[in-house]
Amino acid sequence: KQSWSDEHRQWSQRDLSQSRYVYWWVDGVYSNVRMDDRLCLLVIIGVTEHGKKELVAVEDGFRESESSWYELMSGLKERGLQTGPKLAIGDGALGFWKAISKCYPESRHQRCWVHKMANVLNVIPKSVQPKMKTALQDIWMAATRQDALDAYQRALVRFKGKYPGAMERLRKDKEELLAFYDFSAEHWLHIRTTNPIESTFGTVRQRTRQTKGCGSRKATLMMVYKLATEAEKKWQRLHGCKWLAKVVEGVQFIDGVMKKAA
Repeated sequence: KQSWSDEHRQWSQRDLSQSRYVYWWVDGVYSNVRMDDRLCLLVIIGVTEHGKKELVAVEDGFRESESSWYELMSGLKERGLQTGPKLAIGDGALGFWKAISKCYPESRHQRCWVHKMANVLNVIPKSVQPKMKTALQDIWMAATRQDALDAYQRALVRFKGKYPGAMERLRKDKEELLAFYDFSAEHWLHIRTTNPIESTFGTVRQRTRQTKGCGSRKATLMMVYKLATEAEKKWQRLHGCKWLAKVVEGVQFIDGVMKKAA
């Protein structure tokens, strides 16, 4: 564990002046520990303009608070990461959004549709959930932003009478839910959700459950970091790599299609 601690410390102090990320996936990953209540790990996974996914940060946070995320990103900037991602993808409940607006105000925001659907479905009867799930899928699976807006309006009209609380949750983050339409359609599969984090840390959560807590915050952080860096070795490149450089260049996309020069 001491060698892992030394490795994590060196990794957390690495120079980032040559790094550039097109997209970030962010989340707060919780794990039970024996000596404390719950540990919240702040996780960022990024993808470079060449399509390579990289673990950007894994740090001990405090309930996904704005101050914890701000401290993390300020550290990234101090180590040379002066430019933020073109788009950050995460859960709407994160304190991350206020923090990134301060650290990297040029970055766009995309709310995770998996988290949003769960958030909406959790407040309605199970008997209604299949119908509403289909209505929500019609929004984020739409071919164009206008089609998505039409499906969005249909859902509001259909369900707002009986389930106003659920529809209020859907109204929240409307623009951030549809930000992906301004990026390459070949990337939509990846940027509509935080799946890169969920798929990686599902294994991490399973391992920490099996060990029934890892003893201390530090020990848990070290184990999660080690598991994540091992998983990183198997990550595949992002589909549509050729379009990542265009996104970095600031080329405009409309409904996922690159706008032609006049």
